[in-house]
Amino acid sequence: MNKPFIKQEKIRFKHIDYAGIVFYPRFLEMLNDIVEDWFEEALERPFSKMHDTNGIPTVDLKVQFKNAARLGEVLTKSLWVKELKSSAVICGFQFVNENQQMVLEGEVTLVNVTIAEDRNSIKSEPFNEEIKNKIMNYKL
Repeated sequence: MNKPFIKQEKIRFKHIDYAGIVFYPRFLEMLNDIVEDWFEEALERPFSKMHDTNGIPTVDLKVQFKNAARLGEVLTKSLWVKELKSSAVICGFQFVNENQQMVLEGEVTLVNVTIAEDRNSIKSEPFNEEIKNKIMNYKL
């Protein structure tokens, strides 16, 4: 049975707004962090190397904010594959607090692209078989 990719993140002062809760754009940064960690740790495709010639931009994002997250809380972030296409992967995600309350959930579509040498254009590119096999380890 496949499992999601899981990371924890402590809510820091930099994440919160004047009301003392996570400012919503910080959640999107946290989502990008887990995507970046997944590519580096699970898929062995770190952004630091990938972005020389390729990228994995977000082309669609659906988010539902369920509960506030506050300074000092630790969130458990989970990411899994819902569907793998030729050059795109649709992932589900959720962030849960220490009381097992859903804080955030949604879906993100990432597209594998190649970047032109002059960095002026990008185009989608199919995933190779090795990456597809690694991605499928997280299909639920």
